[in-house]
Amino acid sequence: MNEHPALTADIRRTLSQARIVPTALPGCDGLQLWLLADDFPQEALRPEEMQAALNEPAYWIFCWASGLALAQKLLREPALVRGKKVLDFGAGSGVAACAAARAGAREVVACDIDPASLSACAANATLNNVELRLAGDFFALQEDFDLVLAADVLYDKANHPFLGAFLARAPEVLVADSRVKNLQVPPYVLTGEAEAGTLPDLSEFDEFRRVRFYHGRR
Repeated sequence: MNEHPALTADIRRTLSQARIVPTALPGCDGLQLWLLADDFPQEALRPEEMQAALNEPAYWIFCWASGLALAQKLLREPALVRGKKVLDFGAGSGVAACAAARAGAREVVACDIDPASLSACAANATLNNVELRLAGDFFALQEDFDLVLAADVLYDKANHPFLGAFLARAPEVLVADSRVKNLQVPPYVLTGEAEAGTLPDLSEFDEFRRVRFYHGRR
């Protein structure tokens, strides 16, 4: 299948010429995602489309650099998730969740407040022959986890209090972020960096291709 009809129909409510197609991810051992086709028109959007895109940003149509770098890391270091119950917070396309499942996690929950994102996560789980459980409200999950994953969720400082909430639910948290250069939130510590780009290519500044990994432990 060269296009996902349901996801394409969903995004065309705001972007009339968009198509959602399967895209292979570099360095991810065959992992694919349903993403915005890279032939999407580059000219300026119509005013109504621009307003709709701003009001309802469809983060799930991209594989952001931090999510890609985190997926690559999990597949390269499967011991990080093997046998664990994992929560992917702000899952977007579900790239980190799918990678965790592929790497041997016991159970993976993809959590995102956007219903369209959860639809994309489900479609991407099917595409990659992995199982994900879906959740729309982090605080409604009355359960604990072994590990929380969070990629590119700190761009808004209003989300920083989640860092403490994550550690209340899991003894270990792995954050990947290209927007925060020096996270000063103990007990989170910088443990490494990686280079990655967003798919399809957004021609982002080089600084947003440098992904930092922060590890938090109770």
